[in-house]
Amino acid sequence: MALSGNAFDFKLFGRLLHFTKPYRLIFWFVALSAILISGLSVLQPILLEYIIDNSIVPKDYENFVYLISLMGAFLVLEVIFQFSFIYFSNWLGLSVVRDIRVQLFDKILYFKMRYFDKSSVGRLTTRAVNDIETISSIFGEGLFTIASDLLKMLVILAFMFYRSWELTLIVLAVFPFILYATRVFQKAMKKAFEEVRNQVANLNTFIQERLTGMKIVQIFTREETEYKNFEEINTKHKNAWIKTVWYNSIFFAVTEMTASITIGLIMWYGGLKVIAGSTITIGVIVAFIRLSQMLFRPLNQIADKFNTLQMGMVAANRIFEILDTEASIEDKGTQELKDIKGHIVFHDVHFGYDQEEEVIKGISFEVQPNQTIAIVGATGAGKSTIINLLSRFYEIQKGKITIDHTDIKNVPLKQLRSQISVVLQDVFLFADTILGNITLNNPEISEKEVKQAAKDIGIHKFIMTLPDDYHFNVKERGGMLSSGQRQLIAFLRAYVSNPGILVLDEATSSVDSYSEQLLQKATLKVTEGRTSIVIAHRLATIKKADTIIVMDEGKIVEKGSHQELLRIENGYYRNLYEVQFMAEEIL
Repeated sequence: MALSGNAFDFKLFGRLLHFTKPYRLIFWFVALSAILISGLSVLQPILLEYIIDNSIVPKDYENFVYLISLMGAFLVLEVIFQFSFIYFSNWLGLSVVRDIRVQLFDKILYFKMRYFDKSSVGRLTTRAVNDIETISSIFGEGLFTIASDLLKMLVILAFMFYRSWELTLIVLAVFPFILYATRVFQKAMKKAFEEVRNQVANLNTFIQERLTGMKIVQIFTREETEYKNFEEINTKHKNAWIKTVWYNSIFFAVTEMTASITIGLIMWYGGLKVIAGSTITIGVIVAFIRLSQMLFRPLNQIADKFNTLQMGMVAANRIFEILDTEASIEDKGTQELKDIKGHIVFHDVHFGYDQEEEVIKGISFEVQPNQTIAIVGATGAGKSTIINLLSRFYEIQKGKITIDHTDIKNVPLKQLRSQISVVLQDVFLFADTILGNITLNNPEISEKEVKQAAKDIGIHKFIMTLPDDYHFNVKERGGMLSSGQRQLIAFLRAYVSNPGILVLDEATSSVDSYSEQLLQKATLKVTEGRTSIVIAHRLATIKKADTIIVMDEGKIVEKGSHQELLRIENGYYRNLYEVQFMAEEIL
């Protein structure tokens, strides 16, 4: 969905207003406040005219005091409704933003992994934070303010025609020019704001990626290069904003000059009429000067607020693009896996991340309940892809995958994934405590259960050596722990979830000897009594697997136990094992 070629997209705006339905009373109260403010603000110049012509000129002191008091009372009322208008319009905007952000995050949570493969994290962050904040200004500074100002202008024009059609025509004579300038200004600002949002997203993406990959930047001494790249992106961001400032500067200078010319014309024509003894009085001239200022100020504000509204609409369009994206895994399964045994069958499975190129080329294998199978092969052979397909992070193009004789497509996603725990090579930990990262804030898993599970797999002592033990905050991505320690936490996280199927994806690689001993003990414990799939480069860790599947270029080339595969002359696994064994001997 995109903004239309018009300066304002009413269809998009109507969709945005749909989010105000839960707050109808507040919405209409703000609208009523806008109407009352319009009426009360026009009363001031009306009273001003009356005071000059009926109290000051004839020197009627008592009537003067009464009218001034009345003006003060109206001013107090205007202040009260102005406060209500500002507070509740912003309250409404923030409430809508909260609802949209929750809906957006809920949508993102269920996107396929393919969506994240192709989408920048920085851009998604911009959508979920910056763009949604901009939407709140539609209600707080845009919609109701524009409506209030338009109503105020109509009331002012009606009264001006009633008091003097001649002076009103003088004021209106400059309107076509201002309206034309406003129209040109709006179109220019729409394009400028789209460019601003693009540059904000680019800036966020660049910063997010460089901060995440700072170690790589420093290892390869790319600081100066990245600094120059940042300077260039930051300059584009600045220039995009300067373009909006340029348009504003021209527009507001023109409108201010036009307003001053209009006041001069009122003074000239009205003064001649007063001298000639017409019905136009000094009070009328003062009132018209005040009214013309009140008429032009909302016109300027409308243009300014329309900028806010337009920026909010651009942001809303970007948000709705994500909300309209159909990138979720189809979740229509109704068959639950009760008392899971862990019997897994891949039957002629085909899959490719791109439709034109298959990564998995018709593989078939079976895993019996409580078996441990290992999958080995060169990088890019398709080992990790099998795990992604089993958990339905991606949809297969052909074939079938079953667990306990049930097609996984027929199982609700939440129930399917709750039965499969995965320990990855690159462990992700949140900026939370050890306990929080293990339970993932699941209220059904107590701290007592976590401690007992840690003792079971032999890592309780390691955790107790940390400051605050289970309540030690590991910081962003687990930066306070070594890679081996992060792996141990991941093992414990998988163990406490008590899955029916366990997957270890390169989970014991790249760790120190001490951590490796703990991990080997943990592996034996967590795989005990459940179906396990182990993906490994180090063949020494999978010798005891019931079955070893050897993959190459998306196909299964060999299958059997460790000893069976070693007996195959010039076999893929045998060659791989001998090369690795010789390398370890040399080391």
